[in-house]
Order: sequence, then C-alpha cells, then structure tokens
Amino acid sequence: MFDRPLPPDAVLYQALLNRDPAFEGRALVGVTSTGIFCRLTCPARKPKAENCRWFSDAAGAAAAGFRPCLRCHPEGPQAAGDAMVMRLLAALEADPARRWLESDLVAMGLDPTTVRRAFRRHFGTTFLEMARQARMRTGVARLVAEEPVFDAQLEAGFDSANGFRQAFARLFGHAPFQMTGQAELAADWIDTLLGGMIVVADPDRVHLLEFTSRKALPTELRRLSKGAKGRIGFARTKAMDLLEAQLDGFFSGRDAGFTVPLALHGTEFQRRVWQQLQRIPAGATRSYSQLAAEIGQPMAVRAVAGANGANQIAILIPCHRVIGADGTLTGYGGGLWRKEKLIAIEATYRR
Repeated sequence: MFDRPLPPDAVLYQALLNRDPAFEGRALVGVTSTGIFCRLTCPARKPKAENCRWFSDAAGAAAAGFRPCLRCHPEGPQAAGDAMVMRLLAALEADPARRWLESDLVAMGLDPTTVRRAFRRHFGTTFLEMARQARMRTGVARLVAEEPVFDAQLEAGFDSANGFRQAFARLFGHAPFQMTGQAELAADWIDTLLGGMIVVADPDRVHLLEFTSRKALPTELRRLSKGAKGRIGFARTKAMDLLEAQLDGFFSGRDAGFTVPLALHGTEFQRRVWQQLQRIPAGATRSYSQLAAEIGQPMAVRAVAGANGANQIAILIPCHRVIGADGTLTGYGGGLWRKEKLIAIEATYRR
C-alpha cells in the first residue's frame, strides 16, 4: 500500500494550497487535527503544514486511523473516471469569469453529452450551469467588497450591463444597484459541497440560507427585504463567518451541530414546525404525520407540509429530514439529489 514514492512534503503542501488537480490519484492528505483525510483538491479550509500527513492511497490513510472526507470523497475513484471532471474544474477555477459554450468543450476534445452526464452524476448539475454560477459568484464577491456595479459586471464576464442585470435579477429578485450600499441585512454567497448558497444575515443571526438553484429564492429575498425596510445589501457579518465554518465542519464529517443563532420569519405555527425540525437528530428522519403528531396537532399534516416547504434556512432547519410515510424522499426545494446526499451525509453521524 506504500509502494509509490511521494514527492517532498513541501511540494505536496503547496499542491494542497493550490488544489492542484495534477496530484489526483497520486497523493492524499490526512489532517491530524480533525482525523480526516482528503484529496489535495478538496475545497475545505486548508490545515497548517504541521497538521498534515501524506499518503499514496486511501488504504494507507485509513490504516493510519483517518476517516474519509465527506466533501471530496477521497476513497472514490480518482484517476481515469475523474480526469475529465478535474480538468474542467481546474479550468473553471483558473478563470471563473469565462463564458463557456458547448463549442469550447468540443475544442478541448470533449463530448458535451459525456461532460453533461458526468457533471450531473457528480454534482447534480451541468458544467455549463456550474460555469454560469461561477460567473455570478465572482460578481457577488466584487459587490461584497463594495466595488462599483460596473466593475462587478466586468469581473463576472458580462459585456452587457443589461445581461448582468437580468441574470442578477433572476437569482436575487433585485437589480444589482438595489443591493449596494448600507442596508439592514447583509447578503453573501457561500460555496458548499452541494453547490452555491445565498446567505442573508445581520451581525448576529442568519435570516436566510438557500441553494442558488431554488426557484423560490428571488421571491423569498423580495419578501425578506420588505421586512428589512426594503434593504438587503452585499456585505459580510460575523454570523456569516460562523455559519460558513460550521457548514464546513458539517460537510467534512466533523460536527452536525449548528450553534449560529437564527431569525425565523413566519407565522407562529410555522415557527413551531421549524423548531421541531431542529429537534430531529442528524441521521434520523420523520414523516409529515409524525412531525404533526410531535407538535401536538396530528390532524395538521397538510399544514405541516406547507410549513416545511416555506422554510428558508436550509440545512440548519433540516426540512430535508422529512420524508414520505412510505420512506420515499418526496419533494425538496433544493432538489431531490441534494436531499438524498444530505441524508447520506447525516447517516455517518448516526454511527
């Protein structure tokens, strides 16, 4: 298991910092402070050099007592099956503002249908959609840094102000200029294992956390802005920093507990349902009828389902833990593939 020589530690650590795809299939890192081992391309926060141990394969890392990361799945196939995906992810990372077309894939010698299927299998979305999300993420980062809208537009790879405005409004329900300057609530973009998420928070509490693909997101943001005196602006808060750190711990398999305070915007009944959802342990599930019984209203199954669907703080208020009475996954605003993956991730916390 240790027959492949590894490059020097300094080379490996630099590759880890750079998330260098050239080391896929050649090396893995075990983090002594967490007991987890990862691919060198893992998006998790980078450990200190002194907390790193290097392995040539997953068997060696496991034999040393490390657990596989739930974000990058280092125990999975790393070479031929992932080479195309890793190549495209590296290209996207190198130039997130690039506007990708299917013809670009063909020019790289890739079949667009094969690429589409591979990305749907790995990430539940297509590469072209992931590229569009990366462009918007770049624009949001510029606005969070309080740069002018025009600069954000150019950084996101939009030649047309109208094109940027339309793409922005489809995601946020507002034009970019409506979300700049001082505001009652702050918004930012957070990257996770399951895709980009939009967070809205004040300095101390999270008000919204949704996947960017959720169709109801623009409506939720408009509704939330009305309660914030009409203003949500791009900025960063302490609550967001805590949230991002805890999401990283959740997806890395370290901790399923969230302590960041939440602001619940809903009726008294909805808040009761959401609070009961938070009492469901990670790794457990409930049916709608069980949830209704747990809040003392066993006949209110339909209302409970409605409150579940109205939740706008994903993962932390775990509406994904509610399934059909027959064990089927039923609907999820973030997509059934994400619900399936969240339940699979949380199953590891039950062991």
